[in-house]
Amino acid sequence: MTAALPCLYSFRRCPYAMRARLALAAAGLQPGRDFALREVVLKAKPPELLAASAKGTVPVLVLPDGAVLEESLAIIRWALDQADPQGWLTGWSSAENGLIETLLAQNDGPFKHHLDRFKYPDRYPGETSAEHRLAALAILREWSARLEPGGWLLGDRPALADWALLPFVRQFRLADPERFDQEPDLQLLQRWLLRFLEDPAFAAVMDAPWAQRSAWRSPSWLYHLALRAEWNSARQEGSYRRSTRGQSLEEVGFIHLSAAHQVDATAQRFFGDVPPGELLLLTIDPPRLAAAGLEVRLELAPGTGELFPHLYGPLLLEAVLLAQPFPH
Repeated sequence: MTAALPCLYSFRRCPYAMRARLALAAAGLQPGRDFALREVVLKAKPPELLAASAKGTVPVLVLPDGAVLEESLAIIRWALDQADPQGWLTGWSSAENGLIETLLAQNDGPFKHHLDRFKYPDRYPGETSAEHRLAALAILREWSARLEPGGWLLGDRPALADWALLPFVRQFRLADPERFDQEPDLQLLQRWLLRFLEDPAFAAVMDAPWAQRSAWRSPSWLYHLALRAEWNSARQEGSYRRSTRGQSLEEVGFIHLSAAHQVDATAQRFFGDVPPGELLLLTIDPPRLAAAGLEVRLELAPGTGELFPHLYGPLLLEAVLLAQPFPH
């Protein structure tokens, strides 16, 4: 019997998830081999994530014994406990470890506070974006000054603090790259960030298999492949009434759905010639269908010997959690 793997719920662009993936990679742990990776779209959180962690944010690491690590720093420390070949946490004095903790607290506390209010002003009515940018810049200047002796926050080699702060400094720059690059007091930090962004280790965790551009398919949900034009029409009409490619609900009597493990074969069989970007995968929440009085039956598909879910009635838009391009 195959031993269960730890399971990481992640989101490609989340800075907390980025630094967790960086630590797992630094420890030599690989997705698919050492842990299962489940990419999450935050507007459609899978039930499995919410069952593991009520906070419903990423990253979350579920260990085989049922223990749940709900914070990125806890995941980082777990990974480095397995192995720390690059010395993120090993080889530092107690004073240096204290400085690491101070920098982490400053990043996760005041810097993140100002970063959010600068980058997402619409989320914080009454706040002044420009003031929060200046407050964040003051912290960045402190960090930049620390880099002068050896090029890293603690001297001549990178520590946990460097890797853990990287995604947040990157996020600050992305809000206004040209302005960041022209800041006169940040030359050392600009070079520090560029060195990270050009590092293959960072590039690796931003691409497959470390980061996915499509959400993990939860077996708790149902799925339907739709042509983009037909989905757009359904959004205007208020419900979706296509059974499958070339056939309507009225012609067939039900809408063909798939379980998570059936999607790829269905796409190959019926939609293999659809141009990239024109095929969408609809993620459907069964409880919403049931709440609307719609019935889903598992029925044998002719010629396959396999049971498929069939929806008897129109697909309501509010039951569709996601409509994402299907990766060909």
